[in-house]
Amino acid sequence: MSGPRDVLTRPARPPDLTLSYGPLPDHLVDVRLPAAPVASVARPLVLVVHGGFWMAEYDRAHAGPQSVGLADAGHVVATVEYRRVGQRGGGWPGTFDDVALVAETVPRLVAEALPGRIDDTRTVLVGHSAGAHLAVWAAARHRLPVGSRWHLALRPAVAVVSLAGVLDLALSEHLGLGGHAVRALLGGRPRRRPERYAEVDPAGLLPTGVRTVLLHGTADTAVMVQVSRDYAEGAIAAGDDATLHELDGIGHYELIDPLSRAWPSVLAAVDEALP
Repeated sequence: MSGPRDVLTRPARPPDLTLSYGPLPDHLVDVRLPAAPVASVARPLVLVVHGGFWMAEYDRAHAGPQSVGLADAGHVVATVEYRRVGQRGGGWPGTFDDVALVAETVPRLVAEALPGRIDDTRTVLVGHSAGAHLAVWAAARHRLPVGSRWHLALRPAVAVVSLAGVLDLALSEHLGLGGHAVRALLGGRPRRRPERYAEVDPAGLLPTGVRTVLLHGTADTAVMVQVSRDYAEGAIAAGDDATLHELDGIGHYELIDPLSRAWPSVLAAVDEALP
C-alpha cells in the first residue's frame, strides 16, 4: 500500500547537469531545467535544500520528485547536497560550512553553466524540514556577530520558502523531534551548547529582512505546525515580511510530493516568495 513516505524512494528524472561547489564528495548540486524552453529573459534560481533531520541516511535523492516538479513548473532548480550527521565532518560545524558555501557559490556556478539564463541575484531558497532550517539560516547570516565564521556583511539577495521547517532549534530539541536530532547536530542541549544554538537557531536571528513564506500541514507529526507558528509570530513581531500558510489535513511529506494535493500550494508559495 502506498503512503506519504513513498516520495522518499520514488525514482525521479535525472538532473540535466551536476556541478561541484567545493572539494569534498558531498559538495554537489543537481541542476534541472524546465521541459519547455525558458524565456530569453534571465530567470531566478530555485535552490532546493533537502531535509531528513540532518542525518546521513537522507540525501538529495529523496528530493528528486520535488525538484522535477519545480522544474516542470517552469523553474531552473538546483538541488544541493551537504555533509550530514553520521558522516565525517558532518554536523557541527561542517554542515553549516557546507550550507554557507552553497549560498555563496551555487547561484554563480549555475549562472556560469547556463550563460544568460539565470539571474544569480534573484534566488529563492526552498527547504523542507531540516532543509528549511538550513535555508532560513543561510538567509540570516548577516545577523550573526562579526566574529562568527559564517558572518555576512550584507543581507543576501534571496527569498525563502520553508516547508514544514525546523525553525526553532531550542523548541525542537525540547520536543525531541527526529529522536533529538537537534542534539545530535549541535552536540548537546541548549544549556550545554548555548553558543552553538545562538549561532544557528533561526528563531534567535530575527529580524532578517528576508521575504519568507512558510507552509506547514496541520496533520504533520514529524514537525508540529506549532514550530512554524511560533517562528512566524516572532518574525512578524520583529518587523519581517513573513507569511504562514497552514494546510488542513496535510502531513510532513506531502509538501515535497508533486502528486499530493498540497503541491499547488507549494508552487504558489514559490511564486509568492519571488520578487
